[in-house]
Amino acid sequence: MSADILTSIPLSSLPRISQGKVRDLFALPDGDKPTLLFVTSDRISAYDVILKNGIPTKGTILTVLSAKWFEVLSQKVPGLKHHFLHLGPPKTPGLVTPEEQTMLRGRSMTVRRLKVFPVEAIVRGYITGSAWAEYQKTQTIHGLPAPAGLDHCARLPEPIYTPSTKAELGDKDINISPEEARKIVGDKYADRIEQLALACYKAGAEYAEERGIIIADTKFEFALDEETDEVYLVDEVLTPDSSRFWSKADYQVGREQDSFDKQVLRNWLTANGLKGKPDVEMPPEVVEKTKGRYSEVFQLLTGTSLEEELSKLDA
Repeated sequence: MSADILTSIPLSSLPRISQGKVRDLFALPDGDKPTLLFVTSDRISAYDVILKNGIPTKGTILTVLSAKWFEVLSQKVPGLKHHFLHLGPPKTPGLVTPEEQTMLRGRSMTVRRLKVFPVEAIVRGYITGSAWAEYQKTQTIHGLPAPAGLDHCARLPEPIYTPSTKAELGDKDINISPEEARKIVGDKYADRIEQLALACYKAGAEYAEERGIIIADTKFEFALDEETDEVYLVDEVLTPDSSRFWSKADYQVGREQDSFDKQVLRNWLTANGLKGKPDVEMPPEVVEKTKGRYSEVFQLLTGTSLEEELSKLDA
């Protein structure tokens, strides 16, 4: 497999409609329902800042793993609807060039085009990160009262819904309470979003734990089908970019955990006084260790290697 790092998406055959920290979105020709092509780059961000260099194979790992999770959660969460249709662009002749088709292999998926709610639906099963920092000061998590006596990385009695704002590119997400999220999305949809976020987390956490992985917390996104007035799960799902993954075998309360995600990068940025600073380039050892963590958790969660999964796309 090529070790090339794709930090920009050279796709001119389709109209680009937006670019996020990691993904570029392209409009697809209208069919029965409006669709988009999600293309995942190898860009990586930490503390809401995109690093100058990327992580090899990261885009394919996030895309293929998300596709797996959409399948798993559809089976485990009653009534769940999601935007995923299939990996890759439609096979319409001439829609993209052969070179673009090669570039898109494994890192693109065709999805329903829906109206995204402007909140990040974060669910926490363990207390760490910004939640731990807040709890130490106020004994609250996102402004919500929390049990007394919790230790760092302790499992919460029940998973909790702790949303944040969904910032524009270049801005920072802000932790908010469920009631503040309700004001943003409206009473009509707030309960359904919270219900689905918690159900998806619980189903995903159970599935992962059977494979030796603890999902400490994760971020979901939801959108509205304005025709049917139904809430859909969208974007990436339970990836190392959107979740904290810990080893179940090595888990120990009261200390930082060895994470299968971008914690390697976060730790390096913090240790070097680079947290939140622009135009930072990762050294090769941080790139390689982060790639290794992403690859390892992919194999643990799917039971197969990325190379094996990609070979199925060529069958």
